[in-house]
Amino acid sequence: MTANGARGETVVVLAGAERRLCLTLGALAEIETGLGVEGLAAVAERMRALSATDLMTVLAALLRGGREDGALAAGVEPREAARAVARAFTAAAA
Repeated sequence: MTANGARGETVVVLAGAERRLCLTLGALAEIETGLGVEGLAAVAERMRALSATDLMTVLAALLRGGREDGALAAGVEPREAARAVARAFTAAAA
């Protein structure tokens, strides 16, 4: 599986399988709604102290942004999820 760097995609291994993540505008809107915040500054502030539920919400949105099944987030270990989310945000900033 390859990532479209121009789109800000990244490929990560989640629960033993390669998955594509992408911070799209739709994923960002879903993250804002899921975290109950408005705006990038509020998302950034909230990302500093995510609960397990928040982490799963963010990962699911990023999976859907990458055209993957967001339900896959439920089976991912917390450390693996945190690394994947960090990689997706880094890819989006590049």
